[in-house]
Amino acid sequence: MTIDDRYLARGPRVGIRHFTAADREEFTALARESTGLHRPWLFPPAEDAAYDAYLRRLQEPPREGFLICELADGRIAGYLTINNIVHGAFRCGAIGYGAFAHAAGRGLMGEGLRLVLHHAFGEMGLHRLEVNVQPANERSIALVRRAGFRLEGFSPDFLFIDGAWRDHERWAITAEMVAGDAV
Repeated sequence: MTIDDRYLARGPRVGIRHFTAADREEFTALARESTGLHRPWLFPPAEDAAYDAYLRRLQEPPREGFLICELADGRIAGYLTINNIVHGAFRCGAIGYGAFAHAAGRGLMGEGLRLVLHHAFGEMGLHRLEVNVQPANERSIALVRRAGFRLEGFSPDFLFIDGAWRDHERWAITAEMVAGDAV
């Protein structure tokens, strides 16, 4: 299998693929290098044992995990997970994501997010994806706004992050909202 064969979808600059155990060293090193960018919003696995536990959770049926990789060299630019996937009449999931410092501000996450949206609404058969963002996380809000998500509400004390219950804005997008959207 070549590196290109691993991609589920490709855009002009990035491809998306699933997490593997072989990604542990690169992912954890990038997570450690990106601590200043991520805090206080998210805490990706930065140590081997934490990555292994994260990878195991991504194998559970209600989850899918995607690495967003630069096509030029295969380097991981960021990641996106779909959690709490429910099929049937609901066909929904909740996404979480993070860019790594070397890729931040270059539009790679936006391109990767669009690839994941098309994959989720196509191959995965989902209809709706939701994201919850802390109101002060301006970069994350800008990312989902550019991708076409709509603000649907505010949830006080929604997620327990960094030792406290944090307020979040609820954003969502449906398959119809991205139909025909070019990657």
